[in-house]
Amino acid sequence: MKAVIQSGGKGTRLRPYTMILPKPLMPVGSKPVLELLLKWLRRNGIVEVYVTTGYLGHLIRNFCADGRQWGLRIAYTQETEPLGTIGALSLLREELDSTFLVINGDILTDLSLNSFAEVHRRFGSALTIATIERTVRVDFGIIEQAQDRVVRFREKPNFTQLVSTGIYCMEPEVLEYIPDSVPFGFDDLILYMLGKGFPVRTFLHKGMWLDIGRVEDFQKAQDLGWDDVVPAFETYALDAEAPA
Repeated sequence: MKAVIQSGGKGTRLRPYTMILPKPLMPVGSKPVLELLLKWLRRNGIVEVYVTTGYLGHLIRNFCADGRQWGLRIAYTQETEPLGTIGALSLLREELDSTFLVINGDILTDLSLNSFAEVHRRFGSALTIATIERTVRVDFGIIEQAQDRVVRFREKPNFTQLVSTGIYCMEPEVLEYIPDSVPFGFDDLILYMLGKGFPVRTFLHKGMWLDIGRVEDFQKAQDLGWDDVVPAFETYALDAEAPA
């Protein structure tokens, strides 16, 4: 199965750091998050990867090259204008001709891609979203009312919600819903598919997941010592023969 790593964003949430480095090259411990992602893909049996680039894309291409050092085959797209969070897939219509993965370039996880893909194929939908539960604290008193009368009050409550991990399994037909040469977000894609009545499935991941585009998660990744949390990221044999 082919995988697309989306790495074209400007990383505004991590400024001023991302004024020098693109977000996927931000270090977690001693290694860029993109290198950890690529090793995770290889460990899950992925060998063909497309990296979408835009802002500071030349640094990403120089760092990863053709991927041979990780036993991968890497190709790139380059956005001349920002295409949003999913629009860059329109540049890969000819290449993505079977079930494929789309992954944000600013995450760390121990998700099993084999299990994820198996569930996707079992349900037979065109799009499956890997999700995780997150609890969010609201720093205000929450008032529920009916006809201007308070019926319930909760002081700074916690809400648990299902959120997207930024990892998707897709069928080529999804590319038909993405326009050419205009910004198109993942929210646009979901709203279009739901509006047309196309089924979208979810896969609940109960393991590790961090979005290092968020300052607090980026700092948490450093504090955790990612090499110790997910040692398999570092156990891939780098001398494995690269694909032809």
